[in-house]
Amino acid sequence: MNVAQINMNELDIDLPNAKLAYTIIQSLLQANESLSDLLAVMAHALDEDVAKALTNTNEWEKYLESKRMLENTSLQIEKFTEELKKMDS
Repeated sequence: MNVAQINMNELDIDLPNAKLAYTIIQSLLQANESLSDLLAVMAHALDEDVAKALTNTNEWEKYLESKRMLENTSLQIEKFTEELKKMDS
């Protein structure tokens, strides 16, 4: 099942655990963003030939795919945050 298809009303989770999950997810997303920023800085330090060689690897493709997946995750986090607010009121 796709996470976006989960009905929050059907989840068996209490507010403290939901907040914990949110905190963990946010921490992981921030770590990933920091890593992406570091990669960007490092890329500027490489010469053009090395940069071109790196971007032609499977690892680079996997990195780009993970970035695309995180864009979707960001939307899911927004939905999750909305549901947390509902639980908290």
